[in-house]
Amino acid sequence: MKRILPLLLLLLLQSVTLLPAEDRPNVIVVITDDQGYPDLSCHGNPVLKTPHLDKLHRQSVRLTDFHVAPMCTPTRGQLLTGLDAARNGAINVSSGRTLLRADLPTMADLLRGAGYQTGIFGKWHLGDNFPFRPQDRGFEESLWFPSSHINSAPDVWNNDYFDDTYMRNGERESYEGYCTDIFFDEAIKWMAKRVSGDEPFFAYIPTNAPHGPYWVPEKYRDMMTKEFSAAHADGRLGWFEEGLRHKLITFLAMIANIDDNIGKLMQFLDESGIADNTILIFLTDNGSTMGERYYDAGMRGRKTQLWEGGHRVPCFVRWPEGRFGESRDLGGLTQVQDLLPTILDFCEVNSGNKFDGISLASALRGEELVPEDRMIIINYSRMPRLDYPMPDSPSIMRREGAGVLWKRWRLLEDKELYDLASDPKQARNVITEHPAVVKKMRAELDAWWEEVGAMANEPQPVVIGHKAENPMMLTACEWLDVFIDQQGQIRRGIRKNGWWELKVAEAGEYEFELRRFPRESGLTINAASPRTEIADGIFEEGRALPIKKARMQIGTEPAKMKSVTPGDESAIFSATLKSGHTRLYTWFLGENGDPLVGAYYVYVNRKKSI
Repeated sequence: MKRILPLLLLLLLQSVTLLPAEDRPNVIVVITDDQGYPDLSCHGNPVLKTPHLDKLHRQSVRLTDFHVAPMCTPTRGQLLTGLDAARNGAINVSSGRTLLRADLPTMADLLRGAGYQTGIFGKWHLGDNFPFRPQDRGFEESLWFPSSHINSAPDVWNNDYFDDTYMRNGERESYEGYCTDIFFDEAIKWMAKRVSGDEPFFAYIPTNAPHGPYWVPEKYRDMMTKEFSAAHADGRLGWFEEGLRHKLITFLAMIANIDDNIGKLMQFLDESGIADNTILIFLTDNGSTMGERYYDAGMRGRKTQLWEGGHRVPCFVRWPEGRFGESRDLGGLTQVQDLLPTILDFCEVNSGNKFDGISLASALRGEELVPEDRMIIINYSRMPRLDYPMPDSPSIMRREGAGVLWKRWRLLEDKELYDLASDPKQARNVITEHPAVVKKMRAELDAWWEEVGAMANEPQPVVIGHKAENPMMLTACEWLDVFIDQQGQIRRGIRKNGWWELKVAEAGEYEFELRRFPRESGLTINAASPRTEIADGIFEEGRALPIKKARMQIGTEPAKMKSVTPGDESAIFSATLKSGHTRLYTWFLGENGDPLVGAYYVYVNRKKSI
């Protein structure tokens, strides 16, 4: 870690901008969660109305063949580093593989090094602990929640999108209102202060909506229910069973709320007089979770899939003073890794960094086309669906898991080839009919994997005992290659276990507090979480576990065991640790010593350095 910080400082010092402060464009990037290409009315959606996003669409250069990863963490890491997920370490949404390599500068680092004020308001999902948190990665102002969604395992217990508690600059802080409204409102307040001080800014607004759980203010659901019924009545939509109908209505209602907030943001830019010299980018993080169930916009696939609907998403770029010319569609194969080098070009920041993406500045200005012969590769780690870690887990990234995109061709998992020109729905595998195309695309895949394969699956350890975060909390969402990332899984007592990859920052005496539930819940290890009414639903009663003993092992040291009584909330162990890499294993055991689950939560405190 001591070597990482000077390297990062050196990289920041290389971020040199040639523009005086008053001429630098502001930068705003808005990315929504699980909203795909079909989920906008400007893309032909049969029920949803998004007038503000439609307006932004009309005012922007639209990248019409723009691709991200089919899962959100890989997309976010690629957006912020300009590097492929296989290179930056953030390859999965959980399972210890969300952590963005600590030695890589982010968009916030590079713009901050060039004199920009930097702020994030919403979903981060690239690591919850030091050195992976947004405040460790270049954001001076950070309002965020941990992991993949509000009500995730490491989130504040029983957060439910309304009147929640989030992380604000390293401390928990409570807010009143609906999550999406709060993130936009707080971003606008922060931007207004930067405007009053003539400070150029980078505002990153990654919403958690419309990711599940599907909770929304009642007025939006009521409005969407009417729209949905009207669309069904006049034949624009088919019939849906009640459970799916409710989810779809709520999903669309969450997007309607996002759209209103986009309108509020655009109004702020106009009224504050900075709209013309602000780069405003809108995109989504993967394909739609719902699109193929009701409207697929002519594409096959959804989130988590390599078909086109899993990763082709909207990307609108607006900058009135950017010499873009007329608003228009811009064809050519583009990807999320292109946005960082493009933004740096626009801001005249010379970072000296090499990216996997390319700058689209000249193409957006109409000076040249996107390179016609370009190939891009999409690869990411799949969900493990395992109770325990295994060396052949699906979460291990493999060469054969990739999609290769070239012109109209799509080579998927090295076994299917589709020609989008004649088969946009990707219904017919033509891999045996075009050997020359396959050979060329495989050569690109092989060369790429030769370069990144050795690093693609290197686990990034969470740091314990560092002064930047001591004490701290570990959660099961960082168990390597095991998926636990929902408070619902904690309530149900899902019988899984795994280990944490750790780096001990300082040798010393450490305390480990093993828990089934987080401290703020007040629940004992053996309790069933109670049925709880929330703002837009119910948390059903959870499951009690007959835990009698707790066990902990660090690295190759002998395991330690303690008995658990019915009123205990935790089991506390102590250990003397050397600095460096290690692993933490935990177990909760039943009456006969049979393993039930791992400790979903572990609070770690370096009590004394040695």
